[in-house]
Amino acid sequence: MSESADLDLRYLWHPFTQMREWTAPLAIVEGEGAVLRDEEGREYLDGNSSIWTNLHGHRRPEIDRAIKDQLGRIAHSSFLGLTNDVAPRLARELIEWLGFEGKVFFSDDGSTAVEAGLKMIHQARMQRGETERRVFVSLAQGYHGDTIGAMSAGHSALFHRAYKSLLFETREVMSPFCYRCPYNRAKPERGQDARLTRECNWECAALLDEALDSLGDSASAFVLEPRVQGAGAMAMHPGGYLQRAAASCRERGVWLMLDEVLTGFGRTGGMFAFQKEDVLPDVIALAKGLSGGYLPLAATVASLEIFDAFLGDFAELKTFFHGHSYSGNALGCAASLASLGLFKTEHTIPHIQAKAQTLAGLAARFWDHPNVGDVRLEGMVCAVEIVRDFDTRESFPYAARTGHRICEAARKRGLLTRPIGDVLLLMPPYCATDRQLEQMTEALWEALCEALI
Repeated sequence: MSESADLDLRYLWHPFTQMREWTAPLAIVEGEGAVLRDEEGREYLDGNSSIWTNLHGHRRPEIDRAIKDQLGRIAHSSFLGLTNDVAPRLARELIEWLGFEGKVFFSDDGSTAVEAGLKMIHQARMQRGETERRVFVSLAQGYHGDTIGAMSAGHSALFHRAYKSLLFETREVMSPFCYRCPYNRAKPERGQDARLTRECNWECAALLDEALDSLGDSASAFVLEPRVQGAGAMAMHPGGYLQRAAASCRERGVWLMLDEVLTGFGRTGGMFAFQKEDVLPDVIALAKGLSGGYLPLAATVASLEIFDAFLGDFAELKTFFHGHSYSGNALGCAASLASLGLFKTEHTIPHIQAKAQTLAGLAARFWDHPNVGDVRLEGMVCAVEIVRDFDTRESFPYAARTGHRICEAARKRGLLTRPIGDVLLLMPPYCATDRQLEQMTEALWEALCEALI
């Protein structure tokens, strides 16, 4: 056992990990492009973009250089009562990419971006005199992070059951995840995209209307991940649901808060998922790919309507009393500016769209396996759901660790990825070549066949 593995076992506690089974840590020490290397020089393809964060590849020269240049000046200074010369430029870039007027609040990660957004909304409602608007509405299967507010807006039994007594009450509505939705009367056949059926879409939209109408003036905001619910097993919504939901909120004076921590920065094939349906959010949470996968940085962007509710005399106590020690961190902002620059110089969005077609073609083979219940694709997101029986979509027992066993077998074949339960994921960096995409799908296919013959 290497020194790193020994020290890890002695001293570390890893996230989302059953530590009793943590017996053979793999230490990644180098990366380049879509390739990772361990201490012994073995190479692996980064099949999930280092937990959905890395966009352009590891050791991208432009981002490396931006961080080094910034480090030569200053790494961090307080953002409380001060500013720097990189965070304001990054805020301007974000507003331009998002395409709506607002103000940018920087924090550290996805959970804190969502937490800040929830607090902004709540405090703005109170300061506007709309004290009855206290209830947040969110989708079933939702996952928005692990802080208390973010968990309250989520509805994941797996991730949140232990903390249920700590959470504040929210209104849960049906997610339009088609083939598992009871309102989808046309169950898809093998190889068919479930989102092509519309019954589920509009039935679930009607359920949102009913929930908002029943709440009346107590409804404050609707919180959702647009088009793809990430940790909610990569549930993918049919086109049109977001647009319909946004219209329902607008008609009733309910604000729309979008969690684009996963879906933002090209992952779904457009710069931001909400732009595919031409909606206008009131709050948007960003993280993960914001810095290109280099440094922890998040942003919560609020509309001017919400921002204006915080303006007043000092004595009025309308200040947003929320903050982070590393807010506006110069290194993170420098990396983010370089990452956003690559979207322009490398024409990244058209490149992603072409790669997405390649990935979709390669992923079609998974339908040939009898234990595949669904293959879901959206941009550079590929989710392969494993089931015991296709006709009933019966799941494997949680204790069987089916998804984990398949990913462990894939690791032996040079692919690193991590499942969500029994949903296998391929979410490669955008720099992955066609050959590397082929190798990733081949490794996952062989691993699937080894684990489930």
